[in-house]
Amino acid sequence: MKGAVVALDRLGGRRAAALIVDGALEDFLIDPPEDAPPAPGAILRGVAGRPMKGMGGVFVELPEGRGFLRQAKGLRPGAALTVQVAARPEPGKAVPVTPRLLFKSRYAIVTPDAPGLNIARGITDPDIRAALAGIAEEAMAGAAHGLILRSAAALADADAIRADIAAMRARTDAVLADACATPALLVAAPDAHHLAWRDWTDPWPDTVADAPGSFVDHGVSERLDALLRPETPLPGGAMMAIEPTRAMVAVDVNTGGDGSPAAGLKANIAAARALPRALRLRGLGGQVVIDFAPMPKKDRQTLDQTLKAAFRRDGPETTLAGWTPLGNYELQRKRDRVPLAEALAGVTW
Repeated sequence: MKGAVVALDRLGGRRAAALIVDGALEDFLIDPPEDAPPAPGAILRGVAGRPMKGMGGVFVELPEGRGFLRQAKGLRPGAALTVQVAARPEPGKAVPVTPRLLFKSRYAIVTPDAPGLNIARGITDPDIRAALAGIAEEAMAGAAHGLILRSAAALADADAIRADIAAMRARTDAVLADACATPALLVAAPDAHHLAWRDWTDPWPDTVADAPGSFVDHGVSERLDALLRPETPLPGGAMMAIEPTRAMVAVDVNTGGDGSPAAGLKANIAAARALPRALRLRGLGGQVVIDFAPMPKKDRQTLDQTLKAAFRRDGPETTLAGWTPLGNYELQRKRDRVPLAEALAGVTW
């Protein structure tokens, strides 16, 4: 099936969303369980603890549990502060938080700590940029906050953009005005359906299926079953196995039945292109170690360029560390989701 489909449904009573592009599952979201720690994007009021020597930060008492704030120089113990969850916590560790708040909507991002008006670099038409700049200046007149207009604003109606900015500006003002010292949840993390409407509608999908049973109608369940297995088929009969461990994510690439001299590079390029999507769909991050198929060292530069291009389009922050002395490749990817296997544990479909 050609085109983009956004399917909205529920799994195990939790909201879930699937993005299917040309018949392949491109992205998947599901709300965390009720007892899960606050998800990335949540904004909370907390109380700072004492600086942790050797750790470069402080623990922050949150409504439930603790957060950890890095680079907290000059922060007084007991001070009230507003923070945003920056990433998914590792098991048994505090929730990573940041004082640099981002208020995201479909068309705009309000940035209280970064004044200035900016337009997404993906919008290149000078006339559109000029029109959006005028809208931004009008909508943010008198505000100390900064604003970023997202690429989805390029084709949006001017009144819709103004309303969107006004709503985010009002929410920002309300949150920053709430300075009581008692820890509290100020803004909940957006749920799966909200994120789908916010982030998957640029460009607008060909089909939006928002009804019970939409996952069945579009084969989402079968695709999720495949993601719970480590093997990912690659073109030409090659294969990539992705297996998370407690310390890292291990990736193994092999050529399958192709024994030609060029098979190694061919399989590795296919794996490099498929890896960002495979990690995103599985909700995997942290340290990733890749054991690529054997190939001549002279081909590493070609593979490096393929990896850079592939991960440049991936949303989460990724650091490509490069080749190890043993010939593996390492990268670090931001943990922005609960691993899929954990998120679907106990869920039936």
